[in-house]
Amino acid sequence: MAARIEIEFAKSAEDNLDDILAWYASQQVPEVGMRLIAGIIECVDQLATFPDSGKIVPEFETPWLRELEQPPYRIVYRREDTVVTIVRVLRSERLMDLGLDENA
Repeated sequence: MAARIEIEFAKSAEDNLDDILAWYASQQVPEVGMRLIAGIIECVDQLATFPDSGKIVPEFETPWLRELEQPPYRIVYRREDTVVTIVRVLRSERLMDLGLDENA
C-alpha cells in the first residue's frame, strides 16, 4: 500500500482562504464563505490519496504544479514526493501570477 501523502497549506493559500471568508462576511453572508471553504477543504482532502488527480496549471505547464477546480475557485498545489503544498486558492477566472513559477 502506498504511503499517505501529507497535505500542508502555504501562507499564501492560508491568506487566500482568509480573504474569501472576509469578503463574504463583508457582503453579510459569512455562511456562504464558510460553505465554500468547507468545499475547498473537502476537495483538497482527495490529494492525500490521489496527489496527481489535478490537472497541470496551463499558465506554467510544469508537471509538479497542478490544480483542482472547486467552482468558483482554483486550488493550486505543488507536489513533492510525499508532500502536497496548497500554494493558492483563487477565482477560476483569474490567471496565476507568472512570477509564482520560481517560488511555488
